[in-house]
Amino acid sequence: MIAGIDPGTWAAFMAAALVLNLTPGADVLFAIACGARGGWRAGIAAAGGVALGILGHVTLAVVGLAAILAANPGALDVIRWAGAAYLLWLAFHAWRTPPADPQRAPEGTARVFWRGVLTNALNSKVGLFVAALLPQFADASAGPVAPQLAALGVALAASGFVVTAIYGAAAGAAAGALHRHGQLLNRVSALVFAGLALRLVWD
Repeated sequence: MIAGIDPGTWAAFMAAALVLNLTPGADVLFAIACGARGGWRAGIAAAGGVALGILGHVTLAVVGLAAILAANPGALDVIRWAGAAYLLWLAFHAWRTPPADPQRAPEGTARVFWRGVLTNALNSKVGLFVAALLPQFADASAGPVAPQLAALGVALAASGFVVTAIYGAAAGAAAGALHRHGQLLNRVSALVFAGLALRLVWD
């Protein structure tokens, strides 16, 4: 057993995580937008940033801060609006960015990576989701709960990285084949970022 969790529970959790990660959500759309703008490497870098952001939410869930945030609607609103504002800034930047120059190196993957971290970390719904999901697969009778939650959280982030990276890399590969439509790709990316911002605000 890993962290006191039996194989059957692990199998059920990983199946649930795979289904959830395969469903296109904010993180997947972010990776697709980054891949479309910067190529397959950018798509994978975005997925890595998102995974690190998820680990941050897992850490909060393990220490109990996610429960405090859930009980404080004001704090959730601040985080949600900050995340929406950041996504709108990304949309504005993408809309104004000129078509990529084939002779110019694409945006650095490190910058895309940290954008992924911020985008995920500022999405309060991810924190609430993690705090709600992980305890369902923990068993207090099997030992300390914190190590179980941590192990489940790492597995969730890892599976999310793989799936999101595939989406982002696929978008990047397609973008490379359509390089001459760079302006259109930038505009599409801007609309995706703006849509994510609206989703955070109105959902």
